[in-house]
Amino acid sequence: MTSTEESSKQTNSRHEILKKVKEFSREEFPKKAFVAGETPVLVSGRVFDEEDIATLVDSALDGWFTSGRFTTEFEKQLARFVGVRSSLLVNSGSSANLLALSSLTSPKLGERQLKPGDEVITAAMGFPTTINPTLQQGLTPVLVDIEIGTYNVDVEELRAAITPRTKAIMMAHTLGNPFNLDAVTALCQKHNLWLIEDSCDALGATWGDQLVGSFGDLATLSFYPAHHITTGEGGAVLIKTAAMRPIVESFRDWGRDCYCAPGEENTCHKRFEWQLGDLPFGYDHKYIYSHIGFNLKATDMQAALGVSQLAKAPQFIATRRKNFEYLYKRLENVEQLIMPRWLTKANPSWFGFPLTIEPSSGIDREELLRHLDERKIGTRLMFAGNVLKQPAYVNAGMRATGPLTNSDIALKHSFWVGVFPGLNETMLDYLAETIINFVSK
Repeated sequence: MTSTEESSKQTNSRHEILKKVKEFSREEFPKKAFVAGETPVLVSGRVFDEEDIATLVDSALDGWFTSGRFTTEFEKQLARFVGVRSSLLVNSGSSANLLALSSLTSPKLGERQLKPGDEVITAAMGFPTTINPTLQQGLTPVLVDIEIGTYNVDVEELRAAITPRTKAIMMAHTLGNPFNLDAVTALCQKHNLWLIEDSCDALGATWGDQLVGSFGDLATLSFYPAHHITTGEGGAVLIKTAAMRPIVESFRDWGRDCYCAPGEENTCHKRFEWQLGDLPFGYDHKYIYSHIGFNLKATDMQAALGVSQLAKAPQFIATRRKNFEYLYKRLENVEQLIMPRWLTKANPSWFGFPLTIEPSSGIDREELLRHLDERKIGTRLMFAGNVLKQPAYVNAGMRATGPLTNSDIALKHSFWVGVFPGLNETMLDYLAETIINFVSK
């Protein structure tokens, strides 16, 4: 058998395998009818089809389990989708945050290198991994209060928080709702600050005509099953300039100076001609380390799923917005609830539907959440609430800019429910009616 015949046979075999995989997927994961009170109304979850499963298996059949052809394709497509220079796939959104912030400590950045004691401003209310990298790098998080409704930082407090020690702003677009990018980017330009957009919950959100994640020097995404698209576990760092990519890539890949892809060598064409640090001339470039880095890489199977999911992203984002609008109309006249709001230039890509119980209403949030839980309706709190109240952060060396009044209100009275594409109007009606019936009593 010739090599051409062998290749054709392998192609046909792969085609038959993937055909069977699609058939299996349709049988194994059928759509089920909704039964109120029995079928869970989840806050989030993976949404996938037979094409996703087949692409995942297609990658596995390559027998190449680290980053490969799908990783290259996914990183290119993702960067093009968001509108940035490049992207790097990592093993989680939390790792993406760690990688983005850590990259700014590189000595290669000269005077702009972040050093221990420098301040990084962030929101007092949010997910911990937006704050943790700052602490882990010996920097000082400066916490700014939020606004109830948008659940993003109060811009006036942000402006007042800047000191000569401030070197960066790292904040999330809360639940897919863009923070004021005009004000924040203007402050960064005025004070020469780095901006990291935590866009983990916000794929597809826009400010004006531009997608979030494309404003900051760096930005991050999460592809955990709860998010807009999924790779299982996974995340990405979005990179605005060509100069930053090798730094971010180095921190991701053990801190090494070499940028060869897995399975490749001598991409620079002078593998044994480098002189760096106190190493002898000609020391193998594949084992020269310029940063104290990590191993945060993902697998090609994760990337394969990402390629398939990214093709569905516009549809997923549109459905999230549609579900949000439907739920908003159902709940907007409930006086005991403070409805979500967003800024004029923002077009959110909603991760969830945030609600705050009017503090003067006398409604106990925990009673409401138990009531919903008993009826199979999922809820989540506003992440860590005021992070200073969390046990891990009581004496963590952070600085607050004020009393964090609204962060405390979110801590005690706010929660969110789902709008992800796995929900339909029947489910949203059941969710809304359950909330309305409880608060009306």
